[in-house]
Amino acid sequence: QVQLVESGGGLVQAGGSLRVSCAASGRTFSSFVMGWFRQALGKEREFVASINRSGGNTYYADSVKGRFTISRDNAKNTVYLQMNSLKPEDTAVYYCAADETMGWGPGSQSSYKYHNWGQGTQVTVSS
Repeated sequence: QVQLVESGGGLVQAGGSLRVSCAASGRTFSSFVMGWFRQALGKEREFVASINRSGGNTYYADSVKGRFTISRDNAKNTVYLQMNSLKPEDTAVYYCAADETMGWGPGSQSSYKYHNWGQGTQVTVSS
């Protein structure tokens, strides 16, 4: 198991930027595929971005492509989500997820592939 703690959420105006972080502990961080998901009020959880173990490959949801960037620092056991050009529709609770056994590929976009989740951090974008 790995423990995940998100931070960096908050309130930002449309067009602004925010970076959320997820600190991992308990296992070798570099052995985990990492993902970011989000859930808006009254909606299902949806994929945002994922990154492979080395940080060299990523996937993005179409809705955030070109605006969001996922990255990781294996020395700091942390994964980041840099969010630029934020829109009100980006308002959601953002969750960090990790999985040690998953093979890297498009499956990293599926929430059921992840066995470790953080508690979430609220991001609110005002218009």
